Amino acid sequence: MRKSSTGRYWCWTGNWAGSDRLSFRMSDEGRDTERRVKKSELKDRLARYRQIKLSVTGRKSGKTISMPVWFAFEGEKLYLLPVLGSETHWYQNVLQNPSVRIDARGVEAELRAEPITESKMVKSVIEKFREKYGAGDVKKYYSKFDVAVVVRLT
Repeated sequence: MRKSSTGRYWCWTGNWAGSDRLSFRMSDEGRDTERRVKKSELKDRLARYRQIKLSVTGRKSGKTISMPVWFAFEGEKLYLLPVLGSETHWYQNVLQNPSVRIDARGVEAELRAEPITESKMVKSVIEKFREKYGAGDVKKYYSKFDVAVVVRLT
């Protein structure tokens, strides 16, 4: 968000997946108001949906890499569980550059990811995933449970 010469704040956002959808927002109140509105929209979407699009920066290529991921949402925290644990490429990219972008069906946010390696905390995230997606599907799609990721919305 930038301040124009007229004192209004503006933000241009494009669909980072390459679509032609563009939006332009202006706010007389400034950055904080815009952030609160967007955060409430994001939290609403996270509470309703089962999958988001996660974008990370490739540690070797430097390019944006996007993929759909499952998540668990609780309070102000978004939990991610890499399918192949610490061997998952997007997780390795997060270790190199913790800036991530999430897209919850059109509501996007740039946030910071923090790795979770402590086994008790990882088990807590696994349990959240089992509660949301079912133990059978978590067992079916996830093969290594040594790490997780937390993304704080605050």
